[in-house]
Amino acid sequence: MSSNQTRKEIVAEAIEFKNPPRLPYWQNFFDHIPSDVCECWEMDRQKAGWFFNPDDWPGKAREALDDWGCTWARTDVENMGQVTGHPLADWSKLNSYKPPNPRDPWYFERLEKEMAEADDKYVVVTSHFNFIERLEMLHGFSNTMEDLLLEPEKVEKVLDMILEWKIEHLRELDRRFNGRVDGIFSTDDWGTQAAPYVRGDLFEELFLERYRTLVEEIHSHGWHFILHSCGKINDLLPYFIDAGVDMMNMGQPQTYGIEELGKRFAGKIAFLATSDIQKTLPTGNKENISEEVGQLVKNWSTPEGGMVVFNYGMGGVIGVSDDITRFMFDEFNKYTYYWQNQGE
Repeated sequence: MSSNQTRKEIVAEAIEFKNPPRLPYWQNFFDHIPSDVCECWEMDRQKAGWFFNPDDWPGKAREALDDWGCTWARTDVENMGQVTGHPLADWSKLNSYKPPNPRDPWYFERLEKEMAEADDKYVVVTSHFNFIERLEMLHGFSNTMEDLLLEPEKVEKVLDMILEWKIEHLRELDRRFNGRVDGIFSTDDWGTQAAPYVRGDLFEELFLERYRTLVEEIHSHGWHFILHSCGKINDLLPYFIDAGVDMMNMGQPQTYGIEELGKRFAGKIAFLATSDIQKTLPTGNKENISEEVGQLVKNWSTPEGGMVVFNYGMGGVIGVSDDITRFMFDEFNKYTYYWQNQGE
């Protein structure tokens, strides 16, 4: 490691398994922990308000439309809300439906302020709600699950529309901020607590090549593709690896099985990792958190890299105090030079 190695380079080396000098961190809360990532969420803001904060909805309304025509309703927790109205619930509206303008300047005008604070950090821009999530929002979850089998041609038409929109959106991002972006963070929740909710052959038929096309587009701009997905999606990881996804954000290690996942996939794809947001962190049990953190580093990362430490955030929503979040990072910090020290 050269003395002037940037935080951007350290994160990139971890994602690409190029022997980073230490474990990198995606957090901006604790001054005593490295802060290696500049996260820019502004590109996901909707004209009706910021979906992660319903208090930003006009007049603090109980519901609001996003730019795709999906109705968001408040829930009992201070989170993004829930989609309750689906503009394509009725397939008769498909031929006349138009998505928002992916190159609308409105989506990009606040990114400059976010990136101005990047310094030498790795810059991530979010582009939430990828294929299955946007499809479910447009058509409804139950309708989508049925029509993956009953109406695949209509489903594919929507997926192609989403893909085209994403590509145009990302090309506009590159046009405006060429050379200043390092990674794209997107979301597609694919699993229940027990398994993916689509069969592997169906995923391969409808989604694999579209993921591959999106990843190739992202890579063409020199960016990494980081995918968040909840649920036990172990059996989908081979497809994501095949498609070229660079790093997975999976927040339920106990659900996957830490050793099981490590044996199958460590060294094949990088992990944006946190202690379990459902079964470990909310308990506040520091002994369990400490043990889990050590297992994550030892099983999911490698001497060449493969891990970035992550803070899920929204602690109040998942029942996690700031003290416990700090404790988790302190435990990860004990492993900052874990692989470098193995040869001593």
